[in-house]
Amino acid sequence: MKVERDLELLAGYFPGREELSKSAPDTALRISMDAIERREADVRAWAGLRSRQDLEADVADAAAQALRALPFGVKDVIDLRGLPTQCGAAGDIKQAAPYDAACVEQLRCAGGIPIGKTVTAEYAFRQPGPTRNPWNLDHTPGGSSSGSAAAVAAGMVPLALSTQTGGSIIRPASYCGVVGFKPSFGLVSRDGLKLTSESLDTIGWHAASVDYARAAAQALLPHGPGKKGGDPRQLKVAITLHGAELPPDAQAVASIQHLRQLLEREGAHCEDVAMGKELDLLAQAHAAIMRYEFARNLAPVLRHDRQVLSPSLLSNVAEGFAVPDSLYLEMRAVQRELRSAWHQLSNGADLILTPSASGTAPAGHAHTGTPSFNKMWSVLGWPCLHLPVRLAADGLPMGVQMIADWHDDFRLLELAATIESKLKP
Repeated sequence: MKVERDLELLAGYFPGREELSKSAPDTALRISMDAIERREADVRAWAGLRSRQDLEADVADAAAQALRALPFGVKDVIDLRGLPTQCGAAGDIKQAAPYDAACVEQLRCAGGIPIGKTVTAEYAFRQPGPTRNPWNLDHTPGGSSSGSAAAVAAGMVPLALSTQTGGSIIRPASYCGVVGFKPSFGLVSRDGLKLTSESLDTIGWHAASVDYARAAAQALLPHGPGKKGGDPRQLKVAITLHGAELPPDAQAVASIQHLRQLLEREGAHCEDVAMGKELDLLAQAHAAIMRYEFARNLAPVLRHDRQVLSPSLLSNVAEGFAVPDSLYLEMRAVQRELRSAWHQLSNGADLILTPSASGTAPAGHAHTGTPSFNKMWSVLGWPCLHLPVRLAADGLPMGVQMIADWHDDFRLLELAATIESKLKP
């Protein structure tokens, strides 16, 4: 079932922040609730919603803060007070979280209003949840942050908290045509998050535009003396099309070329770089680190509630326990060594561009795609942003992944905002 959309809507259905600032404090909440009522039965982005009464009670206090009563979603591996954290598991978990996760509390303090819990793949791994892609309901929205990306793409919220261990923010952002931002590893508190991999897991977010992504960053990220400036003139950009398993298809390559031409017109210097050897090694590191840590983090659930876990997840846990300690420690050493190798890998560039995914969202719902172009950067922990660029021949969205050096998060967001403005018709 295809849902008609056009290129203008690559920025999302939700009104812009400037437009909302001129409206009544409860306008964003009303838009959000109306969109959920219209589209949730088809998209199935939510694992649980707060009551309208509770949401409306939040507006008065939130309206005076920076985010001005902005509604947001919370991936269902992150605690939201009053709702259970079910992690996409089959069991009927009814015990409500007593406290918000730290990131939820930070957004509340900045004036955000959490709407509810968005669907995740089972324990933020591979087994898909029920969410459908708003652009075409017959296609996957990606994973594991499927509900967050789809809720933003369907105009239900302008912002949703997500997590990434491999490609769980960037890939769904690509498939759903929204902005996806994965900060530098460790900058956002993970208190209140059910960990998949303590060496990789990063809390980030999906957003209807770079402006909304920047607003979240202002509330969630520490402000430091990092590089500033969103001017593409004299910008040095490194481009690699190398993926871990799948090569990019023609549509993904065309998206990179489209953005390359735009940047070069604006005065940037773009060059292709060869880093395939290092990226392949990082992909190996990701497999060993994630499987090893995931198995051990799931061990308590395995012991007490094995029956709620899917066969595929049980198989992955078994694979994780089979990873030798020596290999795990070797791959952690690779991670440490290459994390500080920005100039070596990028050839001294200011920015790296790669595909966000090998192509558009695959048809079907049995899988969520592969993180071929994401997991290497998750090992490095560098900040990554997916920017929607164009519609492919099949009518589904395509974009690019932008990567910056360690802790250059705000500069990455500034550059993305500039490029986004140049992409608008």
